[in-house]
Amino acid sequence: MAWAGSPGPGGVPAVPVASGRSIPVLGLGTSHHGGYSHGAVVHALQKCGIRHIDTAKRYGCESLLQRAIRESGVKREDLWITTKLWHSDYGYENTKKACLESCERLGVEYLGLCKSIGVSNFLISHLEQLKEDCVITPHVNQVEYHPFQRPQELVDYCRSRDIVFEGYCPLAKGEALTHPAVIQLAKKYGRTPAQICIRWSIQNGIVTIPKSTKAERIEENCKVFDFTIAEDDVEILNGMHDGRHVSWDPTSIV
Repeated sequence: MAWAGSPGPGGVPAVPVASGRSIPVLGLGTSHHGGYSHGAVVHALQKCGIRHIDTAKRYGCESLLQRAIRESGVKREDLWITTKLWHSDYGYENTKKACLESCERLGVEYLGLCKSIGVSNFLISHLEQLKEDCVITPHVNQVEYHPFQRPQELVDYCRSRDIVFEGYCPLAKGEALTHPAVIQLAKKYGRTPAQICIRWSIQNGIVTIPKSTKAERIEENCKVFDFTIAEDDVEILNGMHDGRHVSWDPTSIV
């Protein structure tokens, strides 16, 4: 399922979300423990057409992103910014307070306060439980997704309920880049292993958020819209699924 539709701001294709907004299919992930580079973020916004930034309160870089966004000159209304709250923020009042604090650190008036509401690492059982307790269906579910971890049943479940599936760790924290099948396809298409993994994820209909702190890597990761992986080769990559996690496994959460 390759994305169709018009390019969004920056030229990256965007897909509709149930909230009425559109989310770019390719974003830039950030993280804690050295997962942030000011220069790389500015470069991504100014030179690579990135208009989708993923962060979290826990990462500790919301205030840094404010400076990078301001320096980039990109308008707020052209950006999709995702941040995530931490467990200590659970509860109606706590959530509102934490969201306002994130807005302040990011230097934005809305995320949208909140214009689109999502969850992360929710499996089918978690989404079913949420359905019993909530009126609003999440607009996005952000889950680990790469050739070794392709939870197709969850993807299908989300699609059937108009939940956009967003995948993080598309390169399996580098593990996929040394797999012989990925290397072989990279040679076949004249691309890098990272581009093969990202393009495969996008062709599978996944909003994809690779992370990098190097400008040249971000530029490489963004050059994935001028080629298509043949269906037979997509199936080769699909067949690499072995269920491994490179992040963490949410199945134990009840």
